[in-house]
Amino acid sequence: MAKKMASQGTPATAALAAAGVSFVLRPYVHDPAATSYGLEAAEVLGIEPARVFKTLMVEVEARLAVAIVPVSGNLDLKSVAAALGAKKAAMADPRAAERRTGYVLGGISPLGQRQPSPTVLDASALAFDAILVSGGRRGLDIELAPTDLVRLTNATVAAIKTTPTAQG
Repeated sequence: MAKKMASQGTPATAALAAAGVSFVLRPYVHDPAATSYGLEAAEVLGIEPARVFKTLMVEVEARLAVAIVPVSGNLDLKSVAAALGAKKAAMADPRAAERRTGYVLGGISPLGQRQPSPTVLDASALAFDAILVSGGRRGLDIELAPTDLVRLTNATVAAIKTTPTAQG
């Protein structure tokens, strides 16, 4: 993968460049009416949803943490809590997530956050040579090796996703 910075620099791309990590920017035109930022990215970019990962902020024992799961699944809160050595987790308050990371919802990247948090990456990421995560704003994804993401975020790798069930 080649490094591409162009004029689309964000704290996430700056962190990757500073670390000397190869990545590819995957910009797309974000539709403000989209209800799922991650699924929108997968569809517009023509990438299978299992390779596109969403960054979610959770609260575990009164501290914020990052959970990164494929957009094709949902976060298993019990599993992320266990991966962080806790009994339970809850989704973080959106405003707290934005303050902590310095990013807006739908553009929260696991990289270059204002204040780094403990991070858990779903184990399914390691099945791919490259995955996509938010690049730090809506309409910008970054493609990189999951091993680089683990190294740069000091992430724990664990099975933390569930597969959505059909609603009847």
